[in-house]
Amino acid sequence: MKYLASGVILMALSHTAAAVPPSQFWPSCDISVQQGIRADNGISDGDPLLSHVSLRVNVIQADAGTARKAGKLSESQTEMIWHHADRIRADATRYASEQGFLSAAERASLDRELDEVAGRLCARILQPVRG
Repeated sequence: MKYLASGVILMALSHTAAAVPPSQFWPSCDISVQQGIRADNGISDGDPLLSHVSLRVNVIQADAGTARKAGKLSESQTEMIWHHADRIRADATRYASEQGFLSAAERASLDRELDEVAGRLCARILQPVRG
């Protein structure tokens, strides 16, 4: 009876873990939610499109740091993702300062770049653990 109860508990735990989508733990991996982020984080002097890009970069960099600490990324992989995301933020800031705002077309282009960075990150961190 003791083994039966243990088996039932283990099955319930495995189903619970499988029911939680990976993107809940790695926000960068839920691209549709990331593309819909709308927030004024105070960085962009009120430009909501620039705020969107900056916040997406923050999420990707936070996930990269967490993945590094969890041993899912090497230091060089983390730095490459971090710097690429930072370059995208710098480009957005430069575009916005040159014309006074970030256009919707530029935001869409930068979102595609951020999707690629997030895709590379998520491909690494969502790999099944081999044992």
